[in-house]
Amino acid sequence: MKSEQVLIIEKLNNITLKGITWNHSRGLLPMVATAQRFSELHPHVHITWEKRSLQAFADFSIQELAAQFDLLVIDHPWAGFASKTKSIIPIDDYLSPEFLKDQQVNSVGASYESYTYENHQWALPIDAATPVASSRPDILKDKGLSLPKNFEELLALASQGLVAFAGIPIDILMNFYTLCCSLGEDPCQAAHEVISQEIGVKALTMYRELAGNIDPANFRRNPIQLYEAMTATDTIAYCPFAYGYANYARNGYARKLLHFHDMISLDSKTNLRSTLGGTGLAISSQCEHKELAAAYAAFVGSENCQQTLYFESGGQPGHLSAWKNEEVNRQSHNYFSNTLPALQRAFLRPRYHGSMFFQDHAGDVVRDYVMHGGSEHKVLAELNKLYVESKTLRA
Repeated sequence: MKSEQVLIIEKLNNITLKGITWNHSRGLLPMVATAQRFSELHPHVHITWEKRSLQAFADFSIQELAAQFDLLVIDHPWAGFASKTKSIIPIDDYLSPEFLKDQQVNSVGASYESYTYENHQWALPIDAATPVASSRPDILKDKGLSLPKNFEELLALASQGLVAFAGIPIDILMNFYTLCCSLGEDPCQAAHEVISQEIGVKALTMYRELAGNIDPANFRRNPIQLYEAMTATDTIAYCPFAYGYANYARNGYARKLLHFHDMISLDSKTNLRSTLGGTGLAISSQCEHKELAAAYAAFVGSENCQQTLYFESGGQPGHLSAWKNEEVNRQSHNYFSNTLPALQRAFLRPRYHGSMFFQDHAGDVVRDYVMHGGSEHKVLAELNKLYVESKTLRA
């Protein structure tokens, strides 16, 4: 930690911090707004933000980004990689125990835990998300239809051509995890097997059955592109699972309003258990002003900012108080209160070093099966091979 004298000297000089986030209103605008406000409160600090595509956000190594930027908005599966490579700093070395305790207590589901690895906190969970259901109430009403409650009703709605889901490889894999979890078994818990043959075959078969009633165009869409299609056209009435975006539940954001819901049930007892997403704010190990970067991170993740400036600028908060805030819910047609149960039970996917290799390749295997069919046992064997290989990777 730097002394007060050093920090005072730093305040006499203009300091610039560079950040990288992902290319959507939810990813960019709240970072720009919070950076602007932080600079107004600390005139010697100037923070700039650049953006990258959603695919690059999922794929591009944070080690390379950390060499170019001071602040990084990251996905939590990178936590194990970060711990091994030390490309970002343990943010708990720069923030008070009291602040971190508040973050932990007010975690939305496992969002805080998702950035905890090997006894350190590698990012602050400024954004929380998991796949949830969404609908166009106007289309359902016009057709005299209601929201599906179980898989059979989902298939019936899909048979009418009214259902879609995001179908690029990463989303296909995350939703395969969802079906496995919801059938009673979490993936990647064993040393050499992704999922048992029994559960894996059931999940794949169900997924393929649903996909048979889905427009092939959806296999080229990520969640953003899916929601744009749902709001720009009047052909998709329901999505059973895709990473939620509260922006589309706000007046005026898109042509038509989406409503978001908890998901269907497979057993009439519990709803689907989807795979946690969201983003965290991390600091590069090469940042020359780590204390100031940490102060900005604390500002962004604070209860007050998350409930107000961060949300009002298009963000999807990671602080539980914002999810329960009446005004936040009023402006989003109860997006947060409606989907919070899904966040609270969401599956925390693997974060070991090497998990990103598995994630990058396994999605292609599952997607090919979901689109074209084939042997479920062969798919599971390919997944197991990738899984074991990923465990051998070293930093």
